[in-house]
Amino acid sequence: MSSEKITAEVRTEFGKGAARRIRREHKVPAVVYSQGGEPQHLTLPGHDTMMALKHGGANALLELDIDGTTQLALTKQVQVDPIRRVLEHVDFVAVKRGEKVTVDVPVVVVGEAGPDTLVVTENATVSVEAEATHIPESFEVSVEGAEAGTLIHASDLSLPSGTTLLTDPETLVVNVAQQVSAEALEAELEEAEAEAGIEREESDEDAADAPAESTEGDADSE
Repeated sequence: MSSEKITAEVRTEFGKGAARRIRREHKVPAVVYSQGGEPQHLTLPGHDTMMALKHGGANALLELDIDGTTQLALTKQVQVDPIRRVLEHVDFVAVKRGEKVTVDVPVVVVGEAGPDTLVVTENATVSVEAEATHIPESFEVSVEGAEAGTLIHASDLSLPSGTTLLTDPETLVVNVAQQVSAEALEAELEEAEAEAGIEREESDEDAADAPAESTEGDADSE
């Protein structure tokens, strides 16, 4: 994973009012946390930061230029406006080249499984330890042609050199199950309702399909 270079400004104003002023200038308030050190409160360029986070993925690594000093920063939390979809705030963790970090890496499923199957992602991320500058962007899992009953565990993932799996190897990541038809689902639902003592109301369609019952007297009137 390569780092994106971003020029940062040291932030001296705090609070909601200051944050709103920063966003009006198309910038983003951010904080860089470091182990044993004071947090650095920064202002970042909005567009450049958004693009860097998109390119870097869930664990984007940024190279922040803070008053001429370079600081590697690993993205930990991103707040996005739910309506305007613009950055509101970013939290980073300061890291060093060669330093090992623990991160959650997304699992990406590719390919087309066999007919009448349903592909279920049981765990969308797995936890690994990797060098800060060599964090995998994602782990690709191919289900091309996979038959129902195929189970892919964390231990089946292909990890690059230098990356250690921290998630339990037996953790189920992807499950290729047998697709259930609408008729089978309906039958299961009826069975479950019957066991629970639930009686369904007869629909108009069912009533129309039911044979008409003869009444006493019809035969006498003929």
